[in-house]
Amino acid sequence: MAWLFAGCVRPVAYFTQGLSKWVILSSFWGHNAVKQALLSSNLGSIPLIGRGKVRDLYAVEDKLLLVATDRISAFDHVLATGIPGKGKILTQISLFWFELMESIVPNHLVTADVRQFPASLHPFSDQLEGRSMLVKRAGMFPIECVARGYLAGSGWKEYQASHTVCGIHLPEGLQDGSRLPEPIFTPATKSQDGAHDENIAFAQVQSLVGAGAAAELRRLTLEIYSRASRHAEERGLILADTKFEFGTTDAGIVLADEVLTPDSSRFWDAAAWAPGGAQPSFDKQYVRDYLEQIRWNKEAPAPSLPPEVVEQTQAKYLEAYRRLTGRSLDI
Repeated sequence: MAWLFAGCVRPVAYFTQGLSKWVILSSFWGHNAVKQALLSSNLGSIPLIGRGKVRDLYAVEDKLLLVATDRISAFDHVLATGIPGKGKILTQISLFWFELMESIVPNHLVTADVRQFPASLHPFSDQLEGRSMLVKRAGMFPIECVARGYLAGSGWKEYQASHTVCGIHLPEGLQDGSRLPEPIFTPATKSQDGAHDENIAFAQVQSLVGAGAAAELRRLTLEIYSRASRHAEERGLILADTKFEFGTTDAGIVLADEVLTPDSSRFWDAAAWAPGGAQPSFDKQYVRDYLEQIRWNKEAPAPSLPPEVVEQTQAKYLEAYRRLTGRSLDI
């Protein structure tokens, strides 16, 4: 198992040539305040390990630094326009869940307080504040640990064909958006080449990581999902499905990468839930709808987004944060 935090550094096609680090988005918020989207971090001589769709990963002494940028992807391409503050929102949501799940499983977090980062990082505090985490290195398991409580996405497509999801037989008569009789563990292989991840059966997980580790990953995934789902319901939200990444450190199995964010999970408004079709999500739905509207061919270069789509998307991410945590966030 490679000792690298692999979850955020899969090679993907993004950035048009000459794209600057900061994108300025201003007057469409209805005032003159300048909003900045951080599309790419630049930490000088700090060793850069890689850039994923959203996160930049650096080596810092014997640890790793995750920087959540404001990049946004759709249809496996990172778009030319960022969503101001998105990286901060995702980071703060992950921190909230890390704390809430500590009694179930330890995590890889060392600190998210920039003041406690090594001195070599302090000159870059303007880029790091609120959107970065110093974490332990972990040997990552080569699977995505997915929990589903509702039928949607690739699960719905597979169910239509076989009444199964990852080899798990489900009752007949379910619809797109239906609640499942009980949450299920539907793992996927991690894609390292930017392609879609592939759903796999539990037996394949056992072959990849061993029977004992596979059983523990399934147990942890479903227990975390159960707790998160109850919390979401108390906030008027449905956690339809989510994916986790786990690794190993000297503490044993740890929860890593982002956790229960709108980018890694489907959150629906409970009051609007209506099985029988796609449900409005607290994620980049406005972005996907716009790209379908302009009939983008889903090939590079990815298009830019108009201000109103950026504004709507940012508002949706902020609403997810506020409803999940009960807090406000200054981005």
